[in-house]
Amino acid sequence: MDSLDQQLISLLRNDARMSVANLAHKLKVSRGTVTNRITKLENDGIIVGYTVKLRPDSQPNEIRAWMSIVVAGNETRSVIASLLGEPGVASLHDTNGRWDLLAELRAENLTELSNVLERIRLIRSIQHTETSIHLASYRGESS
Repeated sequence: MDSLDQQLISLLRNDARMSVANLAHKLKVSRGTVTNRITKLENDGIIVGYTVKLRPDSQPNEIRAWMSIVVAGNETRSVIASLLGEPGVASLHDTNGRWDLLAELRAENLTELSNVLERIRLIRSIQHTETSIHLASYRGESS
């Protein structure tokens, strides 16, 4: 990836629905260049999907939780690939210290959260997890 790819990804992170024409204008390149770059990033597995960002208060009853994960051996990449395919994982972060990964989980209710936890615990090479339910935010992004 070069700086143009990074700028393109940055724009898409901010607004994944931005038109190719608008992206091209902001990047000062042709629409064909933007289309080709997006296709290549998708084919290379760098862009794996697009998502919708919701207003924080649009789902007041949604359950959010944080799962700290220890991965057995040198299997982090395969665990990451599995977690990225889990619909209950809203975001996934690499970390240092006691835990290898930190996953933000989202579910409509406790039964759904329990199902998400069960599916994640079945992923091969996950050695240990600890989950905390998000109760409130006092500062920072609340989405």
